[in-house]
Amino acid sequence: MRLTGQVLIFDADDTLWENNVLFERVIDDFLHWLEHPTLDRAEIRAILNDIEAANAVAHGYGSKMFLRSLGECLERLRERPATTEELGHINELAVALLEGRVELIPGVAETLTDLGSRHDLLLLTKGDTDEQQRKLDLSGLAHHFSSIHIVAEKDVDTYRRLTQDHELTPATTWMIGNSPKSDILPARQVGMNAVFIPNDNTWVLEHSELDPDDEGVLRLRKFSELRDHF
Repeated sequence: MRLTGQVLIFDADDTLWENNVLFERVIDDFLHWLEHPTLDRAEIRAILNDIEAANAVAHGYGSKMFLRSLGECLERLRERPATTEELGHINELAVALLEGRVELIPGVAETLTDLGSRHDLLLLTKGDTDEQQRKLDLSGLAHHFSSIHIVAEKDVDTYRRLTQDHELTPATTWMIGNSPKSDILPARQVGMNAVFIPNDNTWVLEHSELDPDDEGVLRLRKFSELRDHF
């Protein structure tokens, strides 16, 4: 049986369009270019993860923070400031991020069109406001959503404010996304339902354990399966 008349809140990055796979490609090129004499790729990646985690707290999310993290990783490993040429090379590696290309996940546009005929659709994404807005504009998906929210962080307070501002009924509200940390767990904490659609390229800092017995979380394999339930 399909539900009708629900409020469906969608994550953007790695739910509506591919995002982290672009970062992973840059990291792979970065690690190949770096060729550290004593540390292997896994050890360098662990250092980069720690730098990104700290920078996310201090500077937020998005390509600017990512490029800053690559530069700081280079400086830590080389034990000296990065040269202009090295920073230029990092920017060249990340050209796809800087140009803001958007690759929709298969079935997204058709599924949103169908769901919008039966439900109220909202968008909730975190990151740099200009960068997220640019990706949304390039995606051509904005018209599907009755409201769009670009926030610095997706935590319990964010979901609580959204619930209050839109006078949402948690029992008929669903957060849909790929990130346990940002999409599923905080939504469940405020009483919303959630749909978990894993993405193989989900950022490591968004990983978290979900309760396998939580009946308020619907687990799907792909985005288009939403049409079978809603």
